[in-house]
Amino acid sequence: MPLRATVSRSQFRADCVTRRIIFHNASQVVTCTGPARGRRGAEMADASTRRNVAIAVDGARIASVGAPDDIERAYPGAERVDCAGRVVTPGLVDSHTHAIFGRPRYDEQELRAAGAGYMEIAEQGGGIHSSVRDLRARSEDDLLALARTRLPRLARYGATTIEIKSGYGLSVDDELKSLRVIARLQAETPLRLVPTWLGGHEIPREFRERANGRQKYIDQLIHEQLPRVVTERLATFADVFCEPGVFTLKETRTILAAARSKGLMLKLHADELEPCGGAELAAELGAISADHLAAISPAGIGALAQSGTVATLLPGTMLFLGRTRQAPARELISAGAVVALATDFNPGTSPTPNLPLIMTLGVSQLHMSVAEVVLATTVNAAAALGLAESTGQIAPGFSADLALWDCEDVREIPYWYGDARCAASWCRGESVYLA
Repeated sequence: MPLRATVSRSQFRADCVTRRIIFHNASQVVTCTGPARGRRGAEMADASTRRNVAIAVDGARIASVGAPDDIERAYPGAERVDCAGRVVTPGLVDSHTHAIFGRPRYDEQELRAAGAGYMEIAEQGGGIHSSVRDLRARSEDDLLALARTRLPRLARYGATTIEIKSGYGLSVDDELKSLRVIARLQAETPLRLVPTWLGGHEIPREFRERANGRQKYIDQLIHEQLPRVVTERLATFADVFCEPGVFTLKETRTILAAARSKGLMLKLHADELEPCGGAELAAELGAISADHLAAISPAGIGALAQSGTVATLLPGTMLFLGRTRQAPARELISAGAVVALATDFNPGTSPTPNLPLIMTLGVSQLHMSVAEVVLATTVNAAAALGLAESTGQIAPGFSADLALWDCEDVREIPYWYGDARCAASWCRGESVYLA
């Protein structure tokens, strides 16, 4: 069954409160139980895999996890899902995507293969600027139709919570258009969607070519875009691409301080290509996450380890860009930072909706254990969205966000790399994907 894109939010809630479901006959239930916060260091070594247990769902919440006979007696008449000897995990959390865009940028892949660099492509009008030109030419309805085709692709790989950024509009009207698409999607789907305003994704071309254009665009972000985003309640987070050649540390601090004063929580694209102190700034500002971090400095690692800011790593991006350097996951974990993984699904540098593939890269490229990559895409990714108290675990009281995998052992999820092994998923007790 495809994603039920026509379920309204009110209908979804009415359905959820009356449903009781028992999930039984799983080979393993990977509960990820523990503190309702991001896990650090040695806490990431155990994802709490259990055998011979069933799961009871009551409405939108996990009601109980325990011996099958006990669950059966406690919930007579409940619907049953036979897991048929397969693995159940929490629904995966993709905490960094750019799913609102128009055309793909496959032409840039060939340019990179021929030796062109990221900033070189951008300077020639490609990269983010290419997506900006395309998005501005599209209607809101057009963008909505495209986004509707992408949500099922994300869901078929086990994601039940998905952060979606704006950032390809870079004008008041076009950033609002992008965020309104996310709001319309939220009203249609039982998937949990988290909107992020990324007006600070790049300095648009028309401002780069004007005298004092950088400052004028920053003024527009703070005094025009941000107030509209907040007034219309279109975003939970504000994000800025803090990178040499994009936004400086000072500019990033100014934009994010304004966003925080308006009640938005903070995220940063930080230290992706060059070390610039983005991780340190994220920790200083109390950002919920600092993302990318392939070029993070030792000082940045230390700052994140001493903070509540989640280090969200995006190994698919560096793989697709042909970079040999990945974010130092082992150093971050050893230092005590909270580490999450996400797809960075976007049209230019990580066009994959496949979060289990990112788990594979976590094991093979970042040298993380299976338990670590599972926690990095559930509990810790939920923490990167401020949701660790409500999702990311299969435990009583948590949201009934579940994924059923066509394998007998959780270690197979990152092992079958690139394969679509998710057989079904549920968000808040509602079916969102069935293979």
